[in-house]
Order: sequence, then C-alpha cells, then structure tokens
Amino acid sequence: MTDDLSQFLASRPVSAERPLLGLTVLLVEDSRFASEAVRLLCLRSGARIRRADCLRSAHRHLATYRPGVVIVDMGLPDGSGADLIRQIKLAGPGAPAVLGLSGDPGMEGEALAAGADAFMPKPLESLAMFQQAVLSVLPEAERPAGLRVVTDEMISPDPLALRDDLSHVAEVLLAAQDPDALGYVAHFLTGIARSSHDEGLETAAELLRGKAGPSSEDLTRVSGILQQRLAAASGF
Repeated sequence: MTDDLSQFLASRPVSAERPLLGLTVLLVEDSRFASEAVRLLCLRSGARIRRADCLRSAHRHLATYRPGVVIVDMGLPDGSGADLIRQIKLAGPGAPAVLGLSGDPGMEGEALAAGADAFMPKPLESLAMFQQAVLSVLPEAERPAGLRVVTDEMISPDPLALRDDLSHVAEVLLAAQDPDALGYVAHFLTGIARSSHDEGLETAAELLRGKAGPSSEDLTRVSGILQQRLAAASGF
C-alpha cells in the first residue's frame, strides 16, 4: 500500500499554481528566519522540504534521501557551504541540482566556482522569483510544460523565528574567540539583516568584517545593537 501511494504521488502532474509539485528540496541553512521563508515558498509551490542546519546534518540527509534540489547557505556553523556544493557535485550526473544562498551577493562567485547551478541572494520573499530560480536548475524533462501562473505574492516569515536568530547570534558572539567564529557571526548577521531589511543590523555585521578584526569597542557596539533588537522582538 505504501509503495502504491508513493508511486501515485510521484506520478501526479504539476500544475500552473504548484509548479514544483512532487519535488523534494533539501535546505541547508542555520537561520530559522530564512528557513521559514523557504518553507513558505515551498509550501506555496507544492514542493516538499527537508532542512539541515549544518554540514554534518546535511550529510546525514543526503545519505538517506535523494532530493531533487539542494539549497545551500554559504556560511554554516561547521564549515563553508562551498565545500558541501563541491561534494554534492562530485557525485556526477546523478547529483541533485544545487542553488547557493547568501545574504552577501559577493558570495555568488564562490558558489558558482564550487559547482552550484545558480545562486539566490537573500532576502527570499518573492514567490515568482523563487519558483523561477528552482525551475531554472531542474532538468528540462522535470519542468512543467505549458504556461505557469506568475504571481506577485510575497511571503513574510514568522517574526518569532527572527527573534530566535537574534538570540542565537548574540550567544555565539559572546563566545567567539577567533577570526573564524567572528566571520561566521558576520555572515549570519548579514543574512538576517538582509532578510529582515534591517540596515542598522547590516551595519553591525560590517563592523565584524574588518581585515584587522573588530576592536573591543566594535564588539560592544554590535552586542548593544543585538540587545536592542532582542528587546524590540520580545513584544511578538
């Protein structure tokens, strides 16, 4: 019965309103706010989504499931998304399509050089742009035939997910002791700043990117900005 059901679901045709119906997307992303955005976009598009929040978890998923598309954030807590992209593509012709993802548009070159089929900058809000990006990397035989409904729908992730991200990055910043840890914080902070359209938060992330490393005054300022945002988010 289970096999019959799986075959039935797999054989269902896509529709103009759900152009990604039947597709499984693996999202490798540590930000809850960005993950919630992709979840909503997949839901509106008909795709199934699985999430891994680090490289280790991503490898476990890939050993168990066979997604059609993998969306990889370029900065992860246990390494670079570029490394994962390379490893996926080493599987050869049977490898899933891969999209690089980052709040830093400058990461596009690194993602493509690692083998990504395309790159998506944060924020991810437009349903039409998301669907087009995913469809563009699928084999032609897996793309829906005929016309596709193009919508101007924009999604809005749960602000509680943003609060969780702010709390997480504030804790990581307190424990950060080396340039790699601060680099991760800067990348994470840039992503949630872009996703939430927070210019002040993006400025804070830039303070962590200095070649000589942030000063103690910079770290205090960034921590203060995070605490302000957390205090404001506590009203949700």
